[in-house]
Amino acid sequence: MRPLSYRHTLAACYLGYVSQAVVNNLAPLLFLTFQRQFHVSLGSLALLITLNFGIQLAVDLAAVRFIDTIGYRAAALSAHIFCTVGLVSMGLLPFIMPNPYGGLVIGIVINALGGGLIEVIISPIVEALPGNRKAAAMSLLHSFYCWGYVAVVGLSSLYFTLAGIDKWRYLPMLWAALPLGNILLFARVPLKTLIDESLSPAPLRFLFRKKFFLILFLMMICAGASEQAMSQWASLFAEAGLRVSKLQGDIFGPCAFAILMGLSRIFFGLQREAIKLERTLMVSGAVCLASYLITVFSPYPLLSLGGCALCGLSVGVMWPGTFSLASRFFPLGGTAMFAVLALAGDLGCAAGPGLVGIIMQNTSLSTGLLAAIVFPGLLLLAIGVILVRPAELRRTP
Repeated sequence: MRPLSYRHTLAACYLGYVSQAVVNNLAPLLFLTFQRQFHVSLGSLALLITLNFGIQLAVDLAAVRFIDTIGYRAAALSAHIFCTVGLVSMGLLPFIMPNPYGGLVIGIVINALGGGLIEVIISPIVEALPGNRKAAAMSLLHSFYCWGYVAVVGLSSLYFTLAGIDKWRYLPMLWAALPLGNILLFARVPLKTLIDESLSPAPLRFLFRKKFFLILFLMMICAGASEQAMSQWASLFAEAGLRVSKLQGDIFGPCAFAILMGLSRIFFGLQREAIKLERTLMVSGAVCLASYLITVFSPYPLLSLGGCALCGLSVGVMWPGTFSLASRFFPLGGTAMFAVLALAGDLGCAAGPGLVGIIMQNTSLSTGLLAAIVFPGLLLLAIGVILVRPAELRRTP
């Protein structure tokens, strides 16, 4: 059998991010179905989101200590095993357990274990691959999360159209074939470690003493919250708040969001050397804030869906851009730095949708979504500090 090359490694990483997109975004497409079929409240739906990203956050935190010990391959294989089992559980357990919501919780938790490991391990694997265009490779990697999201919305909508929404239970099991296949790929591809063995990674206490790293940590929280607050609630908001059909809402809302987010990440990857990263992040934060206002306050449903799509365009650069800043200024940060930044991102991914869900339950769908503007606002503030005080903050260790 011919040995696999680093191109296959990169392909496995891309498919890993598609798998993460599946486990993160399939359930939100079914929120209104869960609400109707299992009588699940908005608060309980918000808890599913919080559990998903909260578990991923816990995995990020634990991974700081165990990833380098167990190795990249074992971590990648474990991640995809969890995703496979979690997706199967999501479609199976609600129908065989006395409490259907409990079955959903178990499936979400197992999925979250896989998604958290993917978030921690895939970026360092790509960063360690031979080649000089690391920023472009990293941005393209993160764009595959978006294309996975597009595939989830598009193919799932096709499934609902052909089979009917009442047959949704089989859909997660079909999606489980993706991480299952990627297990076979990750078992064979060549892998490299992130840091040369002759060098020692910077200890975390050193990173957290740097003001610039603390700002990056805050930016990752805001990036995750700005993205997922819209992403996780867009389908329900379109169907229940804007009262458009599920197909129209999902295609012009979450699907358009994902397409524009992916295109912005590809553009960032191709033009990375020609743009000012900090200023690009500033523009992204401003457009993101505007997109939330358009989504909430537009009197026209299609324009509100356009605001949702615009949000995808604006948040696309936030996550990989912050990773690229960290790699530039902390080249010896190592796997632990990526894990800590992923932890911050997942903290935002839990906080953003969680805040929206809590406020939605106590007020209205629009008010809950409006509350999320605090996150792009904080991102703008953080980038402003970086631009105004560069000398103090940008000292390379």
